[in-house]
Amino acid sequence: MLIDRRNHHIFQPLLYQVATSVLAPSEIATPIRQLETKQKNLSVMLADVTGINLAEQTVEAICLGIGNRKFVYDFLVVATGMRPSYFGHDEFAQNAPALKNLSDAETIRSKILTAFEVAESTNNEEERARQMTFVLVGAGPTGVELAASIAHLVSVTLRKNFRSIDPTKSRIVLLDGGSRVLATFAESLSIKVARRLQKLGVEVRTGVKVEKVDKQGVIAAGERIPSATVLWTAGVAASPVIKMLGTTADRAGRALVGPFMDIPEAPNVFIAGDANSVIQDGRPVCSALRMFSAT
Repeated sequence: MLIDRRNHHIFQPLLYQVATSVLAPSEIATPIRQLETKQKNLSVMLADVTGINLAEQTVEAICLGIGNRKFVYDFLVVATGMRPSYFGHDEFAQNAPALKNLSDAETIRSKILTAFEVAESTNNEEERARQMTFVLVGAGPTGVELAASIAHLVSVTLRKNFRSIDPTKSRIVLLDGGSRVLATFAESLSIKVARRLQKLGVEVRTGVKVEKVDKQGVIAAGERIPSATVLWTAGVAASPVIKMLGTTADRAGRALVGPFMDIPEAPNVFIAGDANSVIQDGRPVCSALRMFSAT
């Protein structure tokens, strides 16, 4: 039994290309139910998990059109991934969408393209500059990829599409509170990536914390950056499903698991992907990141 609250699987690493009009949503998404045609012992259920009882070995969920149902398991694999974290400032989400699913990608794509349309039609130079300024908060893999993709969009794809504006004059600002981009990677790689981004025309600002996000842009390190498109590419937190297990978790909410990705409370329950952490070198390390680094 495969339970998911969406009816499709997405290849998340390419979401940024959907957000910048490089790919169509259908090119990175596929219906989950197609698995049933090839794997006869598999059932797919469109539902939202609301509870897990380790003692009774049951999963409670709200099923589409049916309501509450309870599923009994022998083995349970939780692979619910991560969700955006606004570090206690959830109000930022209203004006700074994150990039975690197809809906997010389509929202961001619409914001970016609409900004250029507004810039083309307005005669107010300050408003035009605001519309053509794109601020990304968080210089991890998502922020770096998205910033570079927007830079390609304005310098190549949209370069000759307008009469009143020059998309190549757009301003792309990548902010991060840490000391360097791609902080989880080797410092030598961070330096190369920062140089490459700057060559693409991206303003990289590290050691800068965002204090406010509103409809007019952001305030970072006391400076107002007017922008019509602010994108949140910073922190992540584990799915709330992990809390339902009642197991020990790290600061991001990822379950601390053993070498076989099982939890201490139940050896028949496994946490897969980036929803778990394994203690490595004395600190929790996301297993998905560990595998990525190893390859």
